Amino acid sequence: MKRSIWIALVLLAALPQGVFGAENHLNAQQQLGRRLFEQSCGVCHTRPTLISGMYGPELSRVNLGGQEELLRMFISNGTERMPGFKYTYNPEQIAAIAAYIKTLPPGTQDIPTARTPTKAPPPAQ
Repeated sequence: MKRSIWIALVLLAALPQGVFGAENHLNAQQQLGRRLFEQSCGVCHTRPTLISGMYGPELSRVNLGGQEELLRMFISNGTERMPGFKYTYNPEQIAAIAAYIKTLPPGTQDIPTARTPTKAPPPAQ
């Protein structure tokens, strides 16, 4: 029993600083953007499990050359595959989402999946 407690403490100590306070470095606008991102964007732009794929691309501060104006435009108007949010969120909320995206480092979601896509088996005759 004592050994498992020590192992747990060592593992907790090995975690990077800020894991438990992920929002501590975000200002109020970015915190709002994070909440809105998790509500509306995360379903496509984050990985729900390590082995699942993502529908949309990974978003980070390097998207669209890091230009916040372009991020706001894409969030507002959408693309062929992504809905626009100009009727869902006001300009301040869209700016908050863009500000939050600008805090995301690249490479946190876009990892190869454990499964490789396969073709569907031929239909039984």
